[in-house]
Amino acid sequence: MTDSPYREDAILPSREEVELAAESSRILAKVQSDDGLKVRLNDGQELTLPKAATRLLSHLLTEMANGNAVTLYPIHAELTTQEAADFLNVSRPHLIKLLSAGDIPHHMVGTHRRVRFEDLQKYKRERKQRSGHALDRIAAQAQDLDLGY
Repeated sequence: MTDSPYREDAILPSREEVELAAESSRILAKVQSDDGLKVRLNDGQELTLPKAATRLLSHLLTEMANGNAVTLYPIHAELTTQEAADFLNVSRPHLIKLLSAGDIPHHMVGTHRRVRFEDLQKYKRERKQRSGHALDRIAAQAQDLDLGY
């Protein structure tokens, strides 16, 4: 387990929660408001969510509707190597190799490595972009060689 203050262990939504999230997501997708989303609480109080929070809520509900657990990380969060590996969907030993090679910046806290979430996002974006370029080159080669793809 981790002592990170930024997340609790993710819990998969129940079947009922998936159905409720799907319905809520569909309704929220229809809402178009420049003023933010107005929400009425059970006690009758009304609050207005900022547009950014509305987009985040929509994304959260969509992921839950797909049966996925969702975890939020503040952009400035520092993650353990296991959390960072989980975010990149790689093994912890592979992440350690990336850190040691300098592919992803990190710093030490005592004897433990910490990785900024912002640096992980940057690495993931760059990796996706490199993969896209490589696939484009392979597709172009396949067409040049008339491989029928």
